[in-house]
Amino acid sequence: MIFSRYTTYRPGLFARLLPSGRWKLRLPTATTASVELHTGTRAKLLCLDITAIGIKKALLWHTVEIRTCSHVETLSCLGEDAATRLATDLHRFINRYLLELIRSDQEVLKEVDAKLEPLIEGKRQYLAQADLAQAIASVSGPAAAALSHPLFDADGLTAAMEADLPRSLFFLTDPDRRHQYNNEFVATELTRYAPFFDDLDGRSLSDQQRESCIRLEDSNLLIASAGSGKSATMVGKVAYVLDKGLYQPEEILVLAYNRAAAEELRERIAQQLGVQPADLQCKVTTFHALGRSIIELVEAGPPQLANWVDHPTGEARVIAKIIEDLMQSDAGFAKVWIDLLVLYPQADIPASVFDSNADYHRYISARRRGRDVSIGALGGVYVKSLQEQTIANWLWLNTVEFQYERQIATEGEDGTIRHVHPDFYYPASNTIHEHLAIDSDGSSPFADYVEHADSKLAAYSRAELDVFSTKSAQANGGTLLLQLEAELAKREIQLRQRSLEEILKAVEPIVIKHFQKLIAICIKHIRAGDLTLEMLLERANSLHDKKRAKTFAQAISKITEAYAKKLEDDKRIDFDAMIANATRLVEEARYKSPYSLILVDEFQDISDSRANLIKSLKHQKPFSKIFAVGDDWQSIYRFAGSDISIFTQFEENFGASWQGRLETTYRCNQVIADAAANFIQRNPAQLRKAVRSARPAIARSIRAIPITGEEGKPDFGKASLRLPDRLDRFLGGIASQWRTSSAARLKVMVLWRYNLLDPFAGGLPRFENIEVSGLSFHRAKGLEADYTILLDVSEGEYGVPSRIEDDELLNLVMPQPETFEYAEERRLFYVALTRASRGVFLLMNDRQPSRYIHELANIAGGNFRLETIDGEALPQCPTCHVGHVTEERARPETALWGARSTQIAVTQRNLVCAEEHPIIVGNQKC
Repeated sequence: MIFSRYTTYRPGLFARLLPSGRWKLRLPTATTASVELHTGTRAKLLCLDITAIGIKKALLWHTVEIRTCSHVETLSCLGEDAATRLATDLHRFINRYLLELIRSDQEVLKEVDAKLEPLIEGKRQYLAQADLAQAIASVSGPAAAALSHPLFDADGLTAAMEADLPRSLFFLTDPDRRHQYNNEFVATELTRYAPFFDDLDGRSLSDQQRESCIRLEDSNLLIASAGSGKSATMVGKVAYVLDKGLYQPEEILVLAYNRAAAEELRERIAQQLGVQPADLQCKVTTFHALGRSIIELVEAGPPQLANWVDHPTGEARVIAKIIEDLMQSDAGFAKVWIDLLVLYPQADIPASVFDSNADYHRYISARRRGRDVSIGALGGVYVKSLQEQTIANWLWLNTVEFQYERQIATEGEDGTIRHVHPDFYYPASNTIHEHLAIDSDGSSPFADYVEHADSKLAAYSRAELDVFSTKSAQANGGTLLLQLEAELAKREIQLRQRSLEEILKAVEPIVIKHFQKLIAICIKHIRAGDLTLEMLLERANSLHDKKRAKTFAQAISKITEAYAKKLEDDKRIDFDAMIANATRLVEEARYKSPYSLILVDEFQDISDSRANLIKSLKHQKPFSKIFAVGDDWQSIYRFAGSDISIFTQFEENFGASWQGRLETTYRCNQVIADAAANFIQRNPAQLRKAVRSARPAIARSIRAIPITGEEGKPDFGKASLRLPDRLDRFLGGIASQWRTSSAARLKVMVLWRYNLLDPFAGGLPRFENIEVSGLSFHRAKGLEADYTILLDVSEGEYGVPSRIEDDELLNLVMPQPETFEYAEERRLFYVALTRASRGVFLLMNDRQPSRYIHELANIAGGNFRLETIDGEALPQCPTCHVGHVTEERARPETALWGARSTQIAVTQRNLVCAEEHPIIVGNQKC
């Protein structure tokens, strides 16, 4: 709304009813030194005090953040366009004031020129915007304050003003001049510092590493590859800026993801600088340790952390106890929790969302009967759709006797007898119940389905059978079970809900574990974003399975509330609260940051709370810089609260930046490097890289091995011993090609998705030529071996990709959820794939090979080999590449050929591909 003296900005009428929507900002139409902000009380924000303006996308709204040196104002409850308009107009208003200051103090420009000229002409350092601003800030006066302000934008200068500027200030007004200067400086510096980089951290750095050490804009993102030497680059960065005298050691902060990584970086930096780790003056620490130290310094005592936060299973146990207590004390919670476990274990997502029918069938069922998909329901029944599963489970929950697809004889229009199989039959009332895949517009996703359904119902009518139907439209609208209950009530069929003990005994443990993992992730995002139940319920309307999402929203809201109350009652905080509290102390200027250069390792695993801490440190101390290093292809800690969009949308979070790449891997040979890079980049949201290996290609270094076992259960434990034994014997035979000393052994790493697959509970096997270790995919990150063996690269809930990890319920709490199917599981498999330098072995269920093996077979082509556990080559299906071909002798006089990615036949040698691909022999299909 525009008045004569002010332009006013505020949320819409509905949003003003919310606590976070009760604000308004007024920008004077005249050029003044401040703006007015009303948040219950009136406050003036001085233009010179505002250091940054940013936009954050929250769950339902966008928020404009206004940062000053002493606090942060958050203006929430805005749409995207309104937030963009407010941020743009505020920036323009401030810049208009800054330009007025420059006009009013022209004489000081000569003094500014005297400060900049030696800096530019000397060509002794890389010049970022902050470096120029810092030199200008040493000059007193309003014009210098305006020119050095972080929000100063030279685009507002008039031609007359620009003509009066000294030559050195063209570096501020013409970005191309500064970029040209920096490019020339980097080229010269690479030559000047060649001896320095030739022997740094025990190696000679690559050209990309050297450039990354030299370049230093206000914000920097180094996008690394697996095994590309990012840690060496961080060591080189610290050593270079100290050698140049750009910073004092105590002005440098290096942040690592965990304690082990921090200790390694500290030791490597200290070794490069020639000091003991204990004497290193640079601060090398973790986010948690930094947060703790900030709180301890300001509040004269350490924060009181909950005693379970450091325990690997502590959080899971606390959540399980909260759920148990709520089940006993809150009948409303008990109902929604039981509904989740029994009725909504999996989201009902339409087949049209998936790329193929095969992907859809893999999603809805881990079991197949021949070509038919079957979905397990409680009570030992197998049904054909997730909606039928919901119905069957509801009937079981309420102890309603029914028969699934019972055969019934009906008479056709021509008088012939036809046998049909109605979905559900209720013997108590002799009633048939058909659940029809018909949408609200009367259509069906299946060809001729509606006509067939009408014919079937007409046959029931002719037979005068008691029939009712439900439809997919009711399931999508959330009324399916209400309709079912009403129909049963008409027929006086009694409902009796089973006991809690019986329910929990019947529900598969995997379902409970799945929801508990989701809850742990959601609690972090709900607490960090101050998300309310109303916000969650509104977001639920955007999900495919709305009824399930709203049920989960009600459950997670109560669990989060109980979690927060437990911490409050115990007078303790968790790690996320510790980071948030430390950030608040920095934003309120109660903690004064000494850090001018902040380096962040493993930036792909950054969370919103940690990003806020970095921002607060960067903006509090003028002219500070950030240098973040990571690989978005290896972002695998969503369960710990990480948000990959902070990495992939770096400039939206940290402003204009230099972004470099490390694309030479010193670990994987070129075959693995190429296959892994192509595999991960099938997700278009991952940043592009062209990975080159310092190691030559090793032919057929990606091998898949189908594993069988009794009753169709593969014995991966036995295979994880047989394969290393085979490797040990093979490597012993060629020891002269690799052994450098009598004690030398090659490393073999056995990896698995879940610890329940760990085959080495009784101890690691020992061999003469290899050293074997075993880890989960997650724990293997950052490690490397000569060979890796990946266990159970198969389809399934606990397979690869794991079906229990991806759930659309995460979209309830994540502002920018990923849309690519199993995006994080793909990255996790990439991590496992890139641990090996010489070769990787993929052990798979012979009946259900992972879709990822199919992809790798297509990507790697001739460098992918299908073989037995003993190394014998298996002929590959020319269509899917994973099934292997054998002759099938159905009758003595007939020879057929088929492929199966499933099993190795013994007597019939009958192999049919999981997708039943026909095999062409010559020009004839057999």
